[in-house]
Amino acid sequence: MMSSYQAGLVADGSILLLGALSVYVILSTGQLSLGNAGFMAIGAYLSSWLTVSAGMPLTPAIVVSAAVSAVFGLIIGFPALRLKGLYLAMATLGFGEMVRTFFLNFEPTGGAGGFSGMEHVPLWYILGWTVFVLACVMICERTRWWLEIRAVNDDELAAGLVGMNTTVTKLMAFMTGAAIAAVAGALLAHQNLYIEPGNFGFDRSTEFVLAMILGGSSLAAGSIVGAALLIVLPELLRDFVDWRIAIFGALLVAVLLVRRQGILDRNVFGLAKLWRRTN
Repeated sequence: MMSSYQAGLVADGSILLLGALSVYVILSTGQLSLGNAGFMAIGAYLSSWLTVSAGMPLTPAIVVSAAVSAVFGLIIGFPALRLKGLYLAMATLGFGEMVRTFFLNFEPTGGAGGFSGMEHVPLWYILGWTVFVLACVMICERTRWWLEIRAVNDDELAAGLVGMNTTVTKLMAFMTGAAIAAVAGALLAHQNLYIEPGNFGFDRSTEFVLAMILGGSSLAAGSIVGAALLIVLPELLRDFVDWRIAIFGALLVAVLLVRRQGILDRNVFGLAKLWRRTN
């Protein structure tokens, strides 16, 4: 039986995993988004308002929040099509800060004072949503759409020349990532029972990116490993209070230096299958 503290860590890890997956889907097309905390904020505030002020049940509220966030993903995705690399990262970062500033000054959701009154959700509910979203992403990895995503990432010009609609592929990825981030935000709000704009700053977006890159950016399973490490490592280093941040940072740098592609990649699973065949 887990203690409430351990259950909180598992819930935090699940929400972090969803955030990492939201970045993973977008990055798989070659687009780096540093604004997913903005989509998360939309999901958190909208689902909270729908459940507290409008009296909507939580599950439909999460679905509505994800859909609205996907629309914002589409709106941001269109101008993002013209940008690449650092310029795209800065543009999405600007979007995230714009959303945070909006809620900072939006009185119906509490403004700087935050929003509360949400009903607490049990751990199994958070895990259920996490498993559902993860399963959907992993199923998508086996579809034609994901082959198009990989093709756009590898060579967008060549993908267009063979008849792929690269614009639709990239926009769909942006919308999907935005929806996943909104689900993470809704679960965060109903787990913490209180949200304020500071919960959705740049540090939240970088945490998502770090978890995804650390675990492996070439497959969804990598985000599981990355999220687990970012939750577990700080706990293991709790006894080293003075050196905790330095040790944590050094371990992360060491992992990325040894395996630039992250801990997991498609080759790892390919070698595992080969080993099973030969044994």
